[in-house]
Amino acid sequence: MTSPPSASRGGVARVCRYLYRVPLLLVHLLLFLPLTLIGMLPPWGRVRVGGWPLEHRVVNAWSTGLMWIFGFRLHRIGTPLPGAVLFVANHVSWVDICMLHSQRMMGFVAKREIAGWPVVGWLAARGQTIFHQRGSTESLGGVMQVMVERLQEGKAVGVFPEGRTRGGHEVGPFHARIFQAAVETQVPVQPVALRYGAHGNAQTVVAFGERESFFANFLRLLGEPARRAEVHFLAPIGTHDLEGRRRIAETSRARIVAAMTAP
Repeated sequence: MTSPPSASRGGVARVCRYLYRVPLLLVHLLLFLPLTLIGMLPPWGRVRVGGWPLEHRVVNAWSTGLMWIFGFRLHRIGTPLPGAVLFVANHVSWVDICMLHSQRMMGFVAKREIAGWPVVGWLAARGQTIFHQRGSTESLGGVMQVMVERLQEGKAVGVFPEGRTRGGHEVGPFHARIFQAAVETQVPVQPVALRYGAHGNAQTVVAFGERESFFANFLRLLGEPARRAEVHFLAPIGTHDLEGRRRIAETSRARIVAAMTAP
């Protein structure tokens, strides 16, 4: 991953982007978010549209719209697996959740602080998110149990095995324990590489700056120039193919790093 290109962080262009994106964001929140929530309610939320429940389709559509308003032009490489699967991705910013939800409905494992974030946290809580109190062994045990239950029910779960964002400079080591749920339930693990900008050259732009709050990052990204955003669904790993969760974690990370540095 290279350093981000020099991006406009002020001036007339940024002001113009705010002038049309803020109204679009308000419409997206005040009109389309309630419609999305209605579409997730039973019984019509379970009606299948193109092979997927309507509740999944409306989350995909709303997340895609939010990404577009922020200037992200989505490109998907590869295909997400259907059914029960553990998706594991590199972690750059809060945008990652929207990017993945635009492609496939999944219940994320996320830090409990996200539940208090405006809009994103509220939607995450209604999108099957499993909240974890970082540093709490008891909380992690509960999270692992819920993950196993979700996978046994045939649902997808998404995790960021790095455990935290790293400013977009690198893909950190993957914590192996989070893969235990896939090993126990014998479901496949699918690595996902998230790249922002041409060849991933805007990772550090999208990532949280040093001591940058969620709200500050949210506002800054709303004024950023439009840029490419790639989601790479990589070759899945069968939990019966490799011995132990550590080998699965290392293989997942290696595949993501290779995709991040590929032309």
